[in-house]
Amino acid sequence: MITLIIVAVVAFIIVMWVISTQRELVKLEELCKNALSQIEVQLNSRWDALLNLAGAAREIAGMESETIIKAIEARRPSGVKTAADVNASQSGFADVMNRLMVVTEAYPDFKSHPEYIKLMDSINGYEDKVRMSRMVYNDSATKLNRYVRQLPSSIIANMLHFDVMEYIKIDNEQKRDAPNLFPGQNATTGLSNVAPR
Repeated sequence: MITLIIVAVVAFIIVMWVISTQRELVKLEELCKNALSQIEVQLNSRWDALLNLAGAAREIAGMESETIIKAIEARRPSGVKTAADVNASQSGFADVMNRLMVVTEAYPDFKSHPEYIKLMDSINGYEDKVRMSRMVYNDSATKLNRYVRQLPSSIIANMLHFDVMEYIKIDNEQKRDAPNLFPGQNATTGLSNVAPR
Protein backbone atom coordinates (compact mmCIF):
# COMPACT_ATOMS: atom_id res chain seq x y z
CA MET A 1 0.00 0.00 0.00
CA ILE A 2 2.77 2.44 0.95
CA THR A 3 4.64 1.53 -2.23
CA LEU A 4 1.55 2.30 -4.29
CA ILE A 5 1.17 5.70 -2.59
CA ILE A 6 4.86 6.52 -3.23
CA VAL A 7 4.55 5.53 -6.90
CA ALA A 8 1.37 7.63 -7.22
CA VAL A 9 3.05 10.66 -5.59
CA VAL A 10 6.17 10.34 -7.82
CA ALA A 11 3.97 9.96 -10.92
CA PHE A 12 1.96 13.03 -9.87
CA ILE A 13 5.16 15.06 -9.37
CA ILE A 14 6.49 13.99 -12.80
CA VAL A 15 3.20 14.85 -14.52
CA MET A 16 3.07 18.26 -12.81
CA TRP A 17 6.69 18.91 -13.80
CA VAL A 18 5.97 17.98 -17.46
CA ILE A 19 2.93 20.27 -17.52
CA SER A 20 4.87 23.11 -15.87
CA THR A 21 7.78 22.72 -18.32
CA GLN A 22 5.44 22.63 -21.33
CA ARG A 23 3.67 25.78 -20.13
CA GLU A 24 6.99 27.59 -19.67
CA LEU A 25 8.15 26.55 -23.16
CA VAL A 26 4.89 27.80 -24.69
CA LYS A 27 5.17 31.08 -22.78
CA LEU A 28 8.75 31.65 -23.96
CA GLU A 29 7.91 30.74 -27.56
CA GLU A 30 4.97 33.16 -27.52
CA LEU A 31 7.23 35.91 -26.19
CA CYS A 32 9.56 35.34 -29.16
CA LYS A 33 6.65 35.46 -31.61
CA ASN A 34 5.34 38.61 -29.98
CA ALA A 35 8.77 40.25 -30.20
CA LEU A 36 8.98 39.36 -33.92
CA SER A 37 5.53 40.85 -34.41
CA GLN A 38 6.65 44.08 -32.73
CA ILE A 39 9.71 44.19 -34.98
CA GLU A 40 7.48 43.74 -38.03
CA VAL A 41 5.32 46.71 -36.97
CA GLN A 42 8.38 48.92 -36.48
CA LEU A 43 9.98 47.77 -39.75
CA ASN A 44 6.79 48.54 -41.67
CA SER A 45 6.60 52.00 -40.10
CA ARG A 46 10.24 52.61 -40.99
CA TRP A 47 9.66 51.53 -44.61
CA ASP A 48 6.59 53.81 -44.77
CA ALA A 49 8.68 56.74 -43.54
CA LEU A 50 11.34 55.98 -46.14
CA LEU A 51 8.70 55.86 -48.87
CA ASN A 52 7.35 59.22 -47.65
CA LEU A 53 10.88 60.64 -47.76
CA ALA A 54 11.33 59.50 -51.36
CA GLY A 55 7.92 60.96 -52.25
CA ALA A 56 8.81 64.26 -50.56
CA ALA A 57 12.07 64.34 -52.52
CA ARG A 58 10.08 64.15 -55.73
CA GLU A 59 7.47 66.72 -54.65
CA ILE A 60 9.73 69.29 -52.97
CA ALA A 61 13.00 69.07 -54.87
CA GLY A 62 11.76 67.64 -58.16
CA MET A 63 14.22 64.80 -57.75
CA GLU A 64 13.97 61.76 -59.97
CA SER A 65 13.08 59.36 -57.20
CA GLU A 66 10.87 56.93 -59.15
CA THR A 67 13.60 54.29 -59.27
CA ILE A 68 14.15 54.65 -55.51
CA ILE A 69 10.40 54.35 -54.84
CA LYS A 70 10.32 51.20 -56.99
CA ALA A 71 13.36 49.85 -55.10
CA ILE A 72 11.60 50.55 -51.78
CA GLU A 73 8.48 48.71 -52.92
CA ALA A 74 10.56 45.79 -54.25
CA ARG A 75 12.81 45.48 -51.17
CA ARG A 76 10.08 45.95 -48.56
CA PRO A 77 9.41 42.60 -46.88
CA SER A 78 5.92 41.14 -47.19
CA GLY A 79 6.12 39.64 -43.71
CA VAL A 80 8.49 38.99 -40.83
CA LYS A 81 8.20 35.49 -39.42
CA THR A 82 11.82 34.65 -38.57
CA ALA A 83 15.06 36.30 -37.51
CA ALA A 84 16.34 35.75 -41.09
CA ASP A 85 13.43 37.88 -42.38
CA VAL A 86 14.49 40.69 -40.04
CA ASN A 87 18.10 40.43 -41.21
CA ALA A 88 17.00 40.52 -44.88
CA SER A 89 14.80 43.56 -44.24
CA GLN A 90 17.67 45.37 -42.54
CA SER A 91 19.96 44.67 -45.49
CA GLY A 92 17.36 45.89 -48.00
CA PHE A 93 16.61 49.00 -45.96
CA ALA A 94 20.30 49.96 -45.69
CA ASP A 95 20.74 49.51 -49.46
CA VAL A 96 17.75 51.69 -50.38
CA MET A 97 18.62 54.30 -47.75
CA ASN A 98 22.16 54.56 -49.14
CA ARG A 99 20.77 55.09 -52.65
CA LEU A 100 18.43 57.80 -51.43
CA MET A 101 21.21 59.55 -49.49
CA VAL A 102 23.44 59.57 -52.59
CA VAL A 103 20.66 61.26 -54.58
CA THR A 104 19.81 63.81 -51.86
CA GLU A 105 23.45 64.90 -51.61
CA ALA A 106 22.94 66.73 -54.91
CA TYR A 107 20.05 68.74 -53.41
CA PRO A 108 21.32 70.72 -50.39
CA ASP A 109 18.11 72.81 -50.28
CA PHE A 110 16.03 69.66 -49.85
CA LYS A 111 18.21 68.48 -46.96
CA SER A 112 17.46 71.71 -45.06
CA HIS A 113 13.73 71.59 -45.84
CA PRO A 114 11.53 71.10 -42.70
CA GLU A 115 9.73 68.13 -44.30
CA TYR A 116 13.05 66.35 -44.91
CA ILE A 117 14.16 66.98 -41.33
CA LYS A 118 10.82 65.75 -39.96
CA LEU A 119 10.90 62.57 -42.05
CA MET A 120 14.52 61.85 -41.13
CA ASP A 121 13.62 62.29 -37.46
CA SER A 122 10.79 59.78 -37.84
CA ILE A 123 13.11 57.30 -39.62
CA ASN A 124 15.63 57.72 -36.80
CA GLY A 125 12.87 57.18 -34.22
CA TYR A 126 11.71 53.99 -35.92
CA GLU A 127 15.33 52.82 -36.17
CA ASP A 128 15.65 53.19 -32.38
CA LYS A 129 12.42 51.22 -31.88
CA VAL A 130 13.63 48.47 -34.23
CA ARG A 131 16.91 48.29 -32.30
CA MET A 132 15.06 47.97 -28.98
CA SER A 133 12.66 45.37 -30.42
CA ARG A 134 15.63 43.33 -31.70
CA MET A 135 17.13 43.35 -28.20
CA VAL A 136 13.82 42.20 -26.68
CA TYR A 137 13.54 39.40 -29.26
CA ASN A 138 17.13 38.20 -28.74
CA ASP A 139 16.61 38.24 -24.97
CA SER A 140 13.41 36.18 -25.33
CA ALA A 141 15.16 33.79 -27.74
CA THR A 142 17.99 33.33 -25.23
CA LYS A 143 15.55 32.31 -22.49
CA LEU A 144 13.72 29.88 -24.78
CA ASN A 145 16.94 28.42 -26.18
CA ARG A 146 18.27 27.82 -22.68
CA TYR A 147 15.11 25.91 -21.78
CA VAL A 148 15.22 23.92 -25.02
CA ARG A 149 18.88 22.93 -24.64
CA GLN A 150 19.31 22.39 -20.88
CA LEU A 151 18.49 19.18 -19.08
CA PRO A 152 15.97 18.15 -17.90
CA SER A 153 13.66 20.59 -19.76
CA SER A 154 15.33 19.64 -23.06
CA ILE A 155 13.71 16.21 -22.79
CA ILE A 156 10.22 17.73 -22.79
CA ALA A 157 11.19 20.30 -25.45
CA ASN A 158 12.42 17.50 -27.71
CA MET A 159 9.33 15.37 -27.10
CA LEU A 160 7.02 18.32 -27.88
CA HIS A 161 9.10 19.53 -30.87
CA PHE A 162 10.22 22.89 -29.48
CA ASP A 163 13.25 24.17 -31.37
CA VAL A 164 15.86 26.83 -30.61
CA MET A 165 15.13 30.24 -32.08
CA GLU A 166 17.60 31.91 -34.41
CA TYR A 167 19.09 35.19 -33.18
CA ILE A 168 18.84 38.45 -35.06
CA LYS A 169 22.36 39.39 -36.05
CA ILE A 170 23.72 42.68 -37.30
CA ASP A 171 26.36 42.29 -39.97
CA ASN A 172 29.31 44.52 -38.97
CA GLU A 173 30.11 45.29 -42.60
CA GLN A 174 26.49 46.28 -43.20
CA LYS A 175 26.56 48.42 -40.03
CA ARG A 176 29.74 50.16 -41.18
CA ASP A 177 28.26 50.88 -44.63
CA ALA A 178 24.92 52.11 -43.26
CA PRO A 179 24.13 55.76 -43.88
CA ASN A 180 24.67 58.16 -41.00
CA LEU A 181 21.17 59.26 -40.08
CA PHE A 182 22.52 61.55 -37.36
CA PRO A 183 24.54 64.34 -39.01
CA GLY A 184 27.44 65.44 -36.83
CA GLN A 185 27.66 62.07 -35.09
CA ASN A 186 29.68 58.95 -35.65
CA ALA A 187 27.41 56.42 -37.42
CA THR A 188 28.58 53.42 -35.40
CA THR A 189 29.02 54.93 -31.94
CA GLY A 190 26.41 57.69 -32.01
CA LEU A 191 29.01 60.03 -30.44
CA SER A 192 29.52 63.53 -31.70
CA ASN A 193 32.31 64.04 -34.24
CA VAL A 194 32.80 67.58 -32.94
CA ALA A 195 35.67 67.89 -30.49
CA PRO A 196 34.71 69.30 -27.09
CA ARG A 197 35.83 72.84 -26.35
